[in-house]
Amino acid sequence: MIASMSDATITVEPLTSDDALTLIAELNAELTERYPDPAHRFFGLTAEQVAPGKGAFLIARLRERPVGCGALRRIDAITGEIKRMYVSPSARGAGIGARLLAELEAHARALGLRRVVLETGERQHEAVRLYERAGYAEIPRFGEYENSPMSLCMGKTLS
Repeated sequence: MIASMSDATITVEPLTSDDALTLIAELNAELTERYPDPAHRFFGLTAEQVAPGKGAFLIARLRERPVGCGALRRIDAITGEIKRMYVSPSARGAGIGARLLAELEAHARALGLRRVVLETGERQHEAVRLYERAGYAEIPRFGEYENSPMSLCMGKTLS
């Protein structure tokens, strides 16, 4: 049974925390299964990129159990990138992904960013639907994803 949203908490945590490392390992394993070719996977994120004043790394918990994560890193003066979005399979369908995304957007606004972009893969239909429901639209591939045919990039202007 999926817990209710009232049981969920989202907090800013270090990228190097045990819970963060566990969630990222789960995410990497799932992406490696979906995209066996290493050229189609982009795992890069450093603690410095999500340090206070530059970005944020969030962990979602249901009844104190870590079940999801997401990151925001600044790309330039007005743009941030959403990275490492993940919700454990056991917690999917409870709205955790949407809450993480909304919290990351709030952090972007607090940093003075006016636009957020992200990369997801064409095999992640559930992620694409989440982003579309949140107002993201497809944009040209950017940065390290520019030459990745499996990458789908999306963006949103923050109000």
